[in-house]
Amino acid sequence: MELLPFCSILLFSFLASSVSEAGNVGVNYGRVANNLPPTTKVVELLKSNGIGHVKLYDADPSVLRALVGSGIKVVVTVPNELLASVAARLGFALQWVQRNVAAYYPSTQIHSIAVGNEVFVFPRNITNFLVPTMQNVHTALAHLHLDADVKISSPITLMVLQNSYPSSSDSFRPELVETVIWPMLEFLRQIGSYLMINAYPFFSYEANSDVISLDYALFRPNSRVVDAGNGLKYYSLFDAQIDAVFAAMSALKYDDIKIVASETGWPSKGDTKENAAAYNGNLIRRP
Repeated sequence: MELLPFCSILLFSFLASSVSEAGNVGVNYGRVANNLPPTTKVVELLKSNGIGHVKLYDADPSVLRALVGSGIKVVVTVPNELLASVAARLGFALQWVQRNVAAYYPSTQIHSIAVGNEVFVFPRNITNFLVPTMQNVHTALAHLHLDADVKISSPITLMVLQNSYPSSSDSFRPELVETVIWPMLEFLRQIGSYLMINAYPFFSYEANSDVISLDYALFRPNSRVVDAGNGLKYYSLFDAQIDAVFAAMSALKYDDIKIVASETGWPSKGDTKENAAAYNGNLIRRP
């Protein structure tokens, strides 16, 4: 998500049907900016704040070296621009895994690979490369005996959904189901992995502020929203959005696959810093 400056949080809990298992909160570490602090300083900052998970938008060697011995669990990403090459050539996939995962593991605790990021909304149409890339990366991991320790997923956005309300009746966009959603979910089931979701309640609130209360979007006390389909009561827009994905997966009989919130947050520019602090703080304190 590059539309607005976000403090982007990685919620490494498993989420499904309004219930989250014990998990960890981390951060997404983006490096497309000016005057960035040295990677070693960033790692020190993460450790001093007790942050145990970090997701990278690539596999930057300077970051991976800085994370050696830190105890921080790491998600690396195969960038969208490489999907076509990785999908086409198993040898390329093996080289990528050797160079960006095996070369650092286990001293750097890489525990997951994100294949692409929000592939379905990427300007160039690379959707058809997604599942073949995931398969080749997994084959490469298996060749290096890392497949039991390093999971594979792909962060998707809520734009893959047909509707947004009510959560219980949501489904995936029909044009994506046969071509990529079903094969991806089937592959995740086969390898025992999870689905990554980038969920930003801010965008839904901004577009529908006449019907969505700010308190509901910021995890603050509110009068709740009742799902007209199943009667469930929601006290946060975030939970309703996650359940919408779960309902779409259930409609395809994939409700056994767990969900990880790979990105969420609230903009400090384009809205107020107070609201951003409220969202992120209340999210972290969320039971």
